[in-house]
Amino acid sequence: MSASDNQKTSIMPVRRNLEFHLPKERISDWHREGVHVSHFYNCMSVFFPDGERFFIDSVRHYRDRIEDPELKEQVRGFIGQEAMHGREHEEYNEAMEAKGLPIKNTERRVLALLNWFRRHSPKSMQLAGTVALEHLTAIMADRVLADPRLMAGAEPRFAAIWRWHALEETEHKAVAFDVYQATVGRGLRGYLNRCTALLLSTLIFFAMLIPFHINVVRRDGQLFNLVGWLRVMNELWGGPGLLRKNLLAWFDWFRPGFHPWDHDNRKYLEQVDDLVSDVSGFGLAAGSAGT
Repeated sequence: MSASDNQKTSIMPVRRNLEFHLPKERISDWHREGVHVSHFYNCMSVFFPDGERFFIDSVRHYRDRIEDPELKEQVRGFIGQEAMHGREHEEYNEAMEAKGLPIKNTERRVLALLNWFRRHSPKSMQLAGTVALEHLTAIMADRVLADPRLMAGAEPRFAAIWRWHALEETEHKAVAFDVYQATVGRGLRGYLNRCTALLLSTLIFFAMLIPFHINVVRRDGQLFNLVGWLRVMNELWGGPGLLRKNLLAWFDWFRPGFHPWDHDNRKYLEQVDDLVSDVSGFGLAAGSAGT
């Protein structure tokens, strides 16, 4: 048994009922680097509620085919975590709407695209898409946890929701992958499907995210603020390098024997208790519960 095989069942996702009550008046400038960087993260949030529901549906479809009781329990935790992410990012997105930012059209497009895949692609490809997008979110989550600069100086509640999301994406990063491997994905066809899914998912995600980000910045009156664009470019491709430093991890997906826990970053999960304590310190609801 490989190291990956040993690792894949050792992390059990926990559903944490955290409520962040984000300060809506800070939606445009919660990040220390200003409007452009704040809105890059904000725009990613718009994809999450419907995306998380798609992930839940695609994994749940295969739950009864799983024979490993530990993996079944991990699926239960995965569903619980994704449901909480969807709920909190709906509130996050309401803060953007309250600001008058153009999120409704993008939300409709995201839902329409996901519903098209539900109607026109087999369940195995829906699961492959989920696995691919989980990889994309997991490697970005890793950067948020690995480099404190990405959230340093941010408004505390916004920083906390991104740290929470990153920690739980890390905690369950292999669950959908293991379901895929256990049910549809161990052969050559499964490998090719998941490779195709990552290529298409990455292309579609950024093809939607980039123009949406530009439009949101424009609507906030900052389209021609060149300093702001330089700051977001540095955030993504420069020093902190949210995207630049993920390139090798993204390409590692195409290795035939790849498993998410080959990149063993479980050490960051030690931050969970501190995060829950921080959120409790805000005077917000915090707790854990099963699904």
